Amino acid sequence: MSDLKALLTQIRDTFRTEVQSVTTSADAENLRVRFLGKKGELTGVLRGMGALSPEERPIVGQLANEVRAEMESAIDATLQQILTSEKEAKLKNQQIDVTLPGKSFPTGSRHPLYKAIDEICEVFLGLGYSIAEGPEVEYDYYNFEKLRIPKGHPARDTQDTFYISENILLRTQTSPVQVRVMENTKPPIKVVCPGKVYRSDALDSTHSPIFHQIEGLVVDKGVTMGDLVGSLQLFARKLFGENTKIRLRPHHFQFTEPSCEVDLTCWACGGKGCRVCKGEGWIEVLGAGMVHPGVLSGCGIDPDIYSGFAFGIGVERSAMGRYGIDDIRNLYENDVRFLRQFK
Repeated sequence: MSDLKALLTQIRDTFRTEVQSVTTSADAENLRVRFLGKKGELTGVLRGMGALSPEERPIVGQLANEVRAEMESAIDATLQQILTSEKEAKLKNQQIDVTLPGKSFPTGSRHPLYKAIDEICEVFLGLGYSIAEGPEVEYDYYNFEKLRIPKGHPARDTQDTFYISENILLRTQTSPVQVRVMENTKPPIKVVCPGKVYRSDALDSTHSPIFHQIEGLVVDKGVTMGDLVGSLQLFARKLFGENTKIRLRPHHFQFTEPSCEVDLTCWACGGKGCRVCKGEGWIEVLGAGMVHPGVLSGCGIDPDIYSGFAFGIGVERSAMGRYGIDDIRNLYENDVRFLRQFK
């Protein structure tokens, strides 16, 4: 028994000396493991108590418990002191001078093309239209055949259309979305279809191989050309000003009958004639017409009961007029100096 008591006293004295040199939380943990762990020095002594007599065991056990309690208390106190010091040092090193000016973070804005799309769609949403979208990689069947453009028609010319395969292409208009809506929706139908379209045009100040359209479609009983004219007149006034007028010129589209091109009074000169409108006073913005009965019947809609009108608005041209842009290439070159104007 005297040997165990002496060993316990020696372990306690060694611990008291070494705990004073502990400076980090890692050192404190290492000290705990060394003396109190499963293979620690104090644990090894306690395992030898089984050889003591029943009278000796309580005496040595009491001393062992006192030594353990002292060690645990000392380690906890030391660890708490270390953590407090580390926290104070960290706060001291991370001080913030609240009197310094704040850092400014640059923010972007909506691209002028998408601002124009939002504004145009907002006009028609106010008239009760909903928005419909469809795939940009489209079947020839939807892009041409369902719109009464058979094989061999000039609109299928590979110089105008990006073909991926014989039957798959990049859509040349958003009209296929209208077809898909008519196939899956019973009249009345009122939708606008915004999105990118693709045609093999050389890039210049007014043309791009990638551009945006917003096409509209209304199908219901008793829809007339007068409804089309009224809708487009409202669109023109909302987007370009109350004094804007529209002009319809006869045209031919395979999927509408009758068809027309729609001009707006020049947004630069108000119709007087200038460089922008090439002295004519009018600028062509969209095409429109009454939906051809063959298109209606091809989508499962009885043309003897229902009629409808459709229109297609060029977003780029509308944006150029809306924001005074004179070159379409500015919309695609990602020049921050240009885009910053629309913040």
